[in-house]
Amino acid sequence: MAMAETVQSYLTQHQIKIELVPHPKTYSAHDTAQAAHIRDDHIAKAVIVKDTQGYAMVVIPGSNWLKLEALQQETDRDLQLAEEAVIDTLFKDCKPGAIPPLGPAYNIETFLDEQLISLANVYFEAGDHEHLVHVSGNDLHALLKGVRHGYFSHNE
Repeated sequence: MAMAETVQSYLTQHQIKIELVPHPKTYSAHDTAQAAHIRDDHIAKAVIVKDTQGYAMVVIPGSNWLKLEALQQETDRDLQLAEEAVIDTLFKDCKPGAIPPLGPAYNIETFLDEQLISLANVYFEAGDHEHLVHVSGNDLHALLKGVRHGYFSHNE
């Protein structure tokens, strides 16, 4: 599969130059970073949450964990982690668990962790477990223009 159709279309629409980085099949951001020989804090990963208003995506560094309480306070919403089975239905053109952190491409409300703002290079899931999309930090900001920023994660 290499890249989900929605991701490809969104990147083309925004005229973003990318490098597709193949790697051995992995199932976690940390393992992906090791397999691709990049730092895991340079991977942007998606965490899906939900509340009565619907689903939302939080984009955080691959080395971090979501601070759900901080997200709830920042948004004044009772957001909870979404169930895996439901997540798969939101990203039908992606392999389960290989979610690209491009909420706007999927019409999902998105929150961006401030820790990703200053990076010159960012990598993220292409929609399978064997490829990363490499973009500049500026291009990631262009792809996520207008999303809400905050400190939503921590490194343990």
